[in-house]
Amino acid sequence: MSRRPLIAGNWKMHGTAGETRALLSALLPEIAGVDDRDVAVAPPFTALPAAADELSGSTVWLTAQNVHWEAKGAFTGEISTAMLLDVGCRAAIVGHSERRQYFGETDQGVGRRARAALVAGLVPIVCVGETLPERESDRTLEVVERQLRAALLELQGAAIATVCIAYEPVWAIGTGKNATPTQAQEVHAAIRAVIARSAGDATANAMRILYGGSVKPETIDALMSERDVDGALVGGASLEARSFARIVRFG
Repeated sequence: MSRRPLIAGNWKMHGTAGETRALLSALLPEIAGVDDRDVAVAPPFTALPAAADELSGSTVWLTAQNVHWEAKGAFTGEISTAMLLDVGCRAAIVGHSERRQYFGETDQGVGRRARAALVAGLVPIVCVGETLPERESDRTLEVVERQLRAALLELQGAAIATVCIAYEPVWAIGTGKNATPTQAQEVHAAIRAVIARSAGDATANAMRILYGGSVKPETIDALMSERDVDGALVGGASLEARSFARIVRFG
């Protein structure tokens, strides 16, 4: 099955409203005419309205960096699906390793966030990945399957095929290192096999699996040549218009 690629830029804690406008105004002309793949950007929450304004009329997905599982309530510092939809978001990243590592997010919490996003009509981009000690002890597939199953437990129905999984080896995020295309393919194929066992072959074949972890213009073509790599979740390289545009224009 041919899956439509998705290239998503996670800006993390970078970008005021003005900086967001400047970056997007530089990026959009660079990717004009690219219509055979999806593109997403995830600015900080405070910059989402400015980004929505700049993206008006374009096909680029406005994406959030996180979302809470409750519709409203006493959850200081969190953000709801309704708030994200109100500003024009189409997707939300959940379970990024930085959220897990620095802010104590659990596999179960990630599943609840993913379900809330899916039910609300947002596309969840569910992140999974192993640390360096876990890879060195040959536990990569065990860890990724555990994280994936916890997320999938919260998801039901045919809409699960719209979920995106982002494999991000923790040891490659922000380090300049990245998994080789062969390593990425091995884990992506294993992820697709887990999904097939849980939700059936049709869902597994439809679901997009992205690679993340120091993705750069010089590495994207080889990564995207692998059968089960359906796109990329890009960090630092998405903060510069020409760099991100080159990644969007892979191939």
